[in-house]
Amino acid sequence: MNSYSPPTEVDFHFDVMCPWAYQTSLWMRDVRDQLDLTVNWKFFSLEEINLREGKKHPWEREWSYGWSMMRIGVVLRRLDMDLLDRWYAVAGRALHVDGHRPHNPDVARHLLEQIGADPGIVEQSIEDLSTHDEIKAEHDRVVGTGGFGVPTLFFPDGQTFFGPVLLDPPVGDAALRLWDAVTAWMEFPHLYEMQRPKQPSDEQAIYETFKPYLEARDWVSINRGKVVGFDPDS
Repeated sequence: MNSYSPPTEVDFHFDVMCPWAYQTSLWMRDVRDQLDLTVNWKFFSLEEINLREGKKHPWEREWSYGWSMMRIGVVLRRLDMDLLDRWYAVAGRALHVDGHRPHNPDVARHLLEQIGADPGIVEQSIEDLSTHDEIKAEHDRVVGTGGFGVPTLFFPDGQTFFGPVLLDPPVGDAALRLWDAVTAWMEFPHLYEMQRPKQPSDEQAIYETFKPYLEARDWVSINRGKVVGFDPDS
């Protein structure tokens, strides 16, 4: 059994398109604000991990859903991590709560204006091919640890966790209790998995929570409580 110290920093890998990562990001922000935790927002691509044979990689397209929103995020992060934080917050809410289409370039420009950023960053991100390299490197980092999705958390001691996978993210004291439960796993490096089986009532709750997202997206479906079928060519 290894002893551990509570982390003061975490890398949070996400794809704007992932509703599960968005829910967990709400909890992560609550914990961050209570503990003065440093959260480094990093990227991962559902389009790439779910790519079907014969289809184009997202970096081979001029504009490509979640990948392009992350390219905007790269430009913002180079200016200030806080700008990426705010971008993820408004773009995630637009998609997963309001059912809008932040992957649309015009909507993306509007959202940039909402956080006080230059809407021209949309064009800048398209022209700057190095934005692809940053996303690829961070995506490959997750895959290199055996990861397959988001949210994925990296801690300073090198430990990596997938999750927590949340439908109704806790706040306040409950958020901190969950943080303690998550980071307690760091003491047990050979604890790999614990999972709560989903019942039909859970699947219905998942559908209702993700309904704005599902109605805005025509390339996903619900299957046993999982969002599946992401097709970047839809």
